[in-house]
Amino acid sequence: MRKTLITGATGLIGSAVCNELITRGDELTILTRNPEKAKIILPQADFYAKWDYYDIDSLRSHIEGKNVIINLAGANIAAKRWTHKYKKEILESRLLTTQSLVKAIQISSNKPECFICSSAAGYYGNAGNNILDETSEPGNDFLSDVCLQWEKASQEVDNSGVRRINIRTGIVLSTKAGALKQMLLPFKLFIGGPLGNGSQWFPWIHIDDIISTYLYAMENKSINGPLNAAAPGIVTMKEFAKHMGNVLKRPSVFSIPKILLRTVVGQAADSILAGQRIIPKKLLDNGYKFKFENIEEALIDLLKER
Repeated sequence: MRKTLITGATGLIGSAVCNELITRGDELTILTRNPEKAKIILPQADFYAKWDYYDIDSLRSHIEGKNVIINLAGANIAAKRWTHKYKKEILESRLLTTQSLVKAIQISSNKPECFICSSAAGYYGNAGNNILDETSEPGNDFLSDVCLQWEKASQEVDNSGVRRINIRTGIVLSTKAGALKQMLLPFKLFIGGPLGNGSQWFPWIHIDDIISTYLYAMENKSINGPLNAAAPGIVTMKEFAKHMGNVLKRPSVFSIPKILLRTVVGQAADSILAGQRIIPKKLLDNGYKFKFENIEEALIDLLKER
């Protein structure tokens, strides 16, 4: 039986990965600042451990003997307007968690085989039409810097002989949370359409494939370092909105201009409208088979009952 410890378990990706691990029979420990909330959302986990960033010895005790550590902790980048204070929270919630986990792993006597630390497609910034694989350079905006510092913090675990993977996640498509859920209401009201001018690349991935990506990376010992997690059938935002309209049988002509988006979400608008034409080169080279490569098929699967 594999023993797995996970942070960020109650988020969209975390809860989905946890449910899959529980189904597969893993012994699952959820490390969280709110164990009572985690017990409600994920009642079938084996253990719920409370922690803070600075209690490294307690964290080490939870890590001892675990086969895999999955780090998905971090403030939701779309939860609030990007004030100076919230941008600091976005960075520190990721950086401090990762640094603490790495320190605890370093002093553990029975270290994990694998440390999976989440990252994001935002690592590449607004890269225009450049095709981006895992060797491409980072961008130069706020989210790029967050991802760069986040990944650098995780790299310290390499010296402990632990295999590290940084999953640079694209836009996860799910009706439970995220971009797809937020776009549903405008389409249902017949006012749906692309964000901005729609020319930016939209690196999407179906929720089932992001779950499978985490499990595949966990089990495939030849995978290490950065790992792009986005479907090979990448589309622009305009194309995505068109396919969404087709599936919902709604028009897709009402674009939201950048100036309006900035009024609603502030500085986050620049990152929302930044496109990344990323390809999942490592996943494909290692034989991973996507369940959903085609955007319309993915949307049909997700929206078939709506």
